[in-house]
Amino acid sequence: MFNQLPMYQQQGASAFRKDLTNTHLLAAHLNHPEHKFKSIHIAGTNGKGSTSSMLASVLQEAGYKVGLYTSPHLKDFRERIKINGVEIPETYVMGFITSNKAFFESNHLSFFEMTVGLAFQYFVDEAVDVAVIEVGMGGRLDSTNIINPLLSVITNIGMDHVQFLGDTLEAIAGEKAGIIKPGVPAVVSEYVTATKPVFEAKAAAVGAPLYFASDLIAQPLPCGLLGSYQQHNIKAVMQATALLKTHFNITDQHLKDGLLHVVENTGLQGRWQILQEHPKVICDTAHNSHGLIPVMAQLKQEEFERLYVVLGVVNDKDLKAVLPLFPKEAHYFFCAPNLSRALDATLLAEQAATYGLNGEVCISVRAAYENALAVAGPKDVIYVGGSTFVIAEIL
Repeated sequence: MFNQLPMYQQQGASAFRKDLTNTHLLAAHLNHPEHKFKSIHIAGTNGKGSTSSMLASVLQEAGYKVGLYTSPHLKDFRERIKINGVEIPETYVMGFITSNKAFFESNHLSFFEMTVGLAFQYFVDEAVDVAVIEVGMGGRLDSTNIINPLLSVITNIGMDHVQFLGDTLEAIAGEKAGIIKPGVPAVVSEYVTATKPVFEAKAAAVGAPLYFASDLIAQPLPCGLLGSYQQHNIKAVMQATALLKTHFNITDQHLKDGLLHVVENTGLQGRWQILQEHPKVICDTAHNSHGLIPVMAQLKQEEFERLYVVLGVVNDKDLKAVLPLFPKEAHYFFCAPNLSRALDATLLAEQAATYGLNGEVCISVRAAYENALAVAGPKDVIYVGGSTFVIAEIL
């Protein structure tokens, strides 16, 4: 799957599909598994994975068999497809690929298209009660957008993947709003002046009830995900849960327990994750300006004698947007994750220096992390981030 067919996670733009033709072909080939299970659809610039995992956890606490499809993975491909927190078996993946390989190759399916088909077929074969499906990119033309869910959730809109989704918030919101279906309730976690009318227009056009979770008066509940930025996602899950009570037996206690036990129930990693104390090591997968702003604000609230940052990014990252957000007082260990899309660490260091971010270039993510641990004292903080791939290499 990784080596023979396009994979956005590794290749970037060359793997991006601009229509759903192949997805519809695959769905027909598999006898339309997307119509055979209940689903919840999650889109947005940031917070999709957290929100998807929280909702899956709540439904698990309520006693349901819950499929969860997310992307990208950190360490193992099978992280993308889980049922009640358990990854899809290797034998199932191998059997699915073997049975359908000729079709995949003859139709030039992408990595993501294949994976969506695999997830949907697995959820049908395992007879899940419901599946929480995270959009890969955008929404309107994403391969997951062939489902007819019970509920659609859009977490937020930020300037990311502009080469595919548009270079304005309104354009990006329009792509994300593409998951809103006729008559299906839609929850929006956060909105700004530019995006709210886009959601309202789309919902009105298709007759979908629309809810803005950020307008909820209730205080967010405690959550096992520690990032302060999760407050918006928690409100969305609270609103979504209230709507899902029409379809499932979910109590207030299920909601509370689901939020508290989200990491244990789903295995989600890399969201303001504390890897150790003394020195305190924090890793977070935030990688665009919209996601990094709250993360950097929370980092600045940490108490430390010295701050160290292990930083690596991919080569299509908008450095002008993200580098100014990082703290100048930190010492940096620049690195490049081990993939073809990685930005050379020396180039990253040169660009970072223009924003007052200084440190040293390291030969690998592992070397950067080990160097940071070697110099940090017990009262220091090490932050690891810039890319999902950097986090993956230290976990």
